[in-house]
Amino acid sequence: MCEVGEDYRAPAGQPPPRPGREQKCVKCKEGLPVVVIRAGDAFCRDCFKAFYVHKFRAVLGKNRLIFPGEKVLLAWSGGPSSSSMLWQVLEGLSRDSAKRLRFVPGVVYADEGAACGQSPEDRAKTVAEARLVLQSVGFPWHIVALEEVFSLPPSVLRCSAREPVGTEGAYKAAVDSFLQQQHALGEEQQSLPCPPIRAGPPTASQTEALSTLFSSVETLTAKEELLRTLRTHLILHVARTHGYSKVMMGDSCTRLAIKLMTSLALGRGAFLAWDTGFSDERHGDVVVVRPMREHTLKEVAFYNRLFAVPSVFTPAVDTKAPEKASIHRLMEAFILKLQAQFPCTVSTVYRTSEKLVKAPRDGCAAGTPGPRCLLCMCVLDVDTADSATAFGAQTSSQLPQTQPPVAQAEAPTMSCCCTGMGGARHCCRTEEDPRACVIEQLCYGCRVNMKDLPSLDPLPPYILAEAQLRSQRAEAEQIQEYLLEDREDEDAQPGES
Repeated sequence: MCEVGEDYRAPAGQPPPRPGREQKCVKCKEGLPVVVIRAGDAFCRDCFKAFYVHKFRAVLGKNRLIFPGEKVLLAWSGGPSSSSMLWQVLEGLSRDSAKRLRFVPGVVYADEGAACGQSPEDRAKTVAEARLVLQSVGFPWHIVALEEVFSLPPSVLRCSAREPVGTEGAYKAAVDSFLQQQHALGEEQQSLPCPPIRAGPPTASQTEALSTLFSSVETLTAKEELLRTLRTHLILHVARTHGYSKVMMGDSCTRLAIKLMTSLALGRGAFLAWDTGFSDERHGDVVVVRPMREHTLKEVAFYNRLFAVPSVFTPAVDTKAPEKASIHRLMEAFILKLQAQFPCTVSTVYRTSEKLVKAPRDGCAAGTPGPRCLLCMCVLDVDTADSATAFGAQTSSQLPQTQPPVAQAEAPTMSCCCTGMGGARHCCRTEEDPRACVIEQLCYGCRVNMKDLPSLDPLPPYILAEAQLRSQRAEAEQIQEYLLEDREDEDAQPGES
């Protein structure tokens, strides 16, 4: 058992063993080690590459969610993990690969310089560096600016119908069909270069609107969550527009362990299986996969260093922020410091996330899924039921908006249009309190973040438009419940009775 005040660190004066000339690779027993992943696990250059590549291929092969010939969009941020993922796909599709990957890749890069406060000159320099890397890869690539969220349609927030998941026999049949098609087309047509697809530069009004939005957010935690949400919506729109059915994210094992603890602190415990699992099917027709979830940041850094994987440095919202500036920074510092003292910290948290199961809420398992959050698109975990989450969310959202008794007494009484019907949920609220109309369509975690946004007016138009459409749809459904339907026996002719 752990004792309070007991020191579990290694005694001072005994540094960890370093690989010497007499030590050999733990895998081949012949080569000189160049990388020490864990204590006692020293690998030579070739064995470390085989170990690293096997991890990536094993994750894809074990799940078998990506079918041969399927279009997959690689979300590349320029960072170490996503760059390593891009190079793994590039090497897996080469002719020299032992087991070639069989999907059709594409790359998307989102320019977030306006949200991070970069100057136009720095943004242009970063985009130029990203373009050079993408041109060297040879995949179809898309460069989009975050300002494009202000021109997204409201349909991006709707969960489209998803095709049924294929069985083991269907996967094997797809492999055979793909191989026959490859032999018929020939190698020459398989390697045809694809032209890049780049949208036009954002307008000055869009850049100003994005800067106004992020400057109005009061806390760094809410800024990071808002940036992640808008980035996901933009990538989802690019995938649907160009026919991609899968999106690959470069989240590493260390990053997912930090994300798990951060999501718990932000009140997103109900969605951990979607936020940290290998696959995320919340969007329906586009599935998000995380093939780098078995690699730690240490392994990624060593691989990129040894094999010269290029990357592009882009400052983030929390760059140079102090440790306690946000929940994300605090959890990151906590996990990394604990990992330095206890090397099994990240793996323990990660293995815990693997045991999480995606289970629907009560009442949504048999029928259609319940209403979804307007921002993260998960099934709402806040409703009118007597639950602790619902009580906490409703109480915290209503207390700051409570008016003094004198103001309530002086306010003129207004008659409700649904008097006698029990008071509809969305009745007489759309025009009076548009903020309440949006907040009630959010999950608990998104409601907490929206508290740090004083006004919803700076939000992109597609979010407000979809909120209004959902409110109108809910009102129409409630009115439909009180309409009388003609029965068949009343329509029968008198002579037939």
